[in-house]
Amino acid sequence: MLNGDDALDTQASVRRANLRRALQLVFRSPGTQTRAGIARATGLTAATASSLVAELIELQLIVEGAQAASTGGKRATTLSIDAAHHLILVLVIRPTDARIALVGLDGAEVETRRVGYSSESRDRVLDDALAEIATTHRDRLLVAGVQLPGTTDGRRVFESVQLGWTDVALADRFQALLGVPVLLVNDVDAEAIAESAREDESAGYRLFIHIGTGIGAAVTLDGELAPGPRDRAGEIGHVQVQFGGDARACRCGRQGCLESVASMTAMLGDDFDDAMDAEAIEGLAAAADADRLADGARSLARTIKLIAAVLDAAEVVIGGPARALGDPFLRLVHAEIDYTATGTANVPVRYADADASISTGVAQVALSSALGVRWSPAQLRAASVPAS
Repeated sequence: MLNGDDALDTQASVRRANLRRALQLVFRSPGTQTRAGIARATGLTAATASSLVAELIELQLIVEGAQAASTGGKRATTLSIDAAHHLILVLVIRPTDARIALVGLDGAEVETRRVGYSSESRDRVLDDALAEIATTHRDRLLVAGVQLPGTTDGRRVFESVQLGWTDVALADRFQALLGVPVLLVNDVDAEAIAESAREDESAGYRLFIHIGTGIGAAVTLDGELAPGPRDRAGEIGHVQVQFGGDARACRCGRQGCLESVASMTAMLGDDFDDAMDAEAIEGLAAAADADRLADGARSLARTIKLIAAVLDAAEVVIGGPARALGDPFLRLVHAEIDYTATGTANVPVRYADADASISTGVAQVALSSALGVRWSPAQLRAASVPAS
């Protein structure tokens, strides 16, 4: 809507850029920002700032609120995000189920549901669910973000071992059903973005590792994703970490992969499923083989130690279903990395924020793609619901 090709310094591109600047100021300070504040922050004239605000109101992106406190003259009218119209569709695809959420412009989920499927029925179930949403909410849909395990350039799924997909034009398929732009986001990238987006400050490199039926990683630098040139950064799940007789068979067809020893399935057994809630996972962990948990922690710790040393990472964050393993597993990991390799510094390792919504990361990516703005950390903390 507000994004386009701004490479050429045309009047239209300048106008779009100023609209994004004004909108970002409202997103940063909803309920307190004013037209005069936008003029001061941007250096634009009061008349131009008022014109930008009028257009943003017409686009149903912001609304007028209460009057600001008096500063001696006429009281200014505050501006807030219009959360009553546009919706961002977030689809989180997992091997046996998908979570669908409609997110308002204030970052809050207004509707959620789950759909289950088998590998044979997945395409049909997802297509039917999206077609139904398009029929019900087409006039309000702004953009859609699809989170999934696997490598993607935002349009195609290059490869997803968990979903059994190779070179799938998924964005085009879903876009035809929904009638709005669709962006694909790797699940670990989305989690890493969500973790950073909720923090007021995020300095240095952070290594984010998702552990579920699969294992993946993402790196952020000063809170921004640091992707690779081939859209494959963080694909560590099928790097070999065990050798010889200790190497276990992996579902990718090779042996000794990190996933084969440190994934939740490897540590807790085939009864584990990514859709399980924390209580069910805790039950599996209580009955799990202690040696398998220790092996998983050891292989994960060695991987962390090496990557953190390369990055000089400020911290390592473990996300995904592995958070339900709690302090006992984290202590196993800490014990394995609790030494200082010559020339390196020890890196803190913690679990991801348990209060973050599963929609946050991919919704932020979709919002930025459509409008060129970001939610403030305070907004996201207020809007979040427990991840599931």
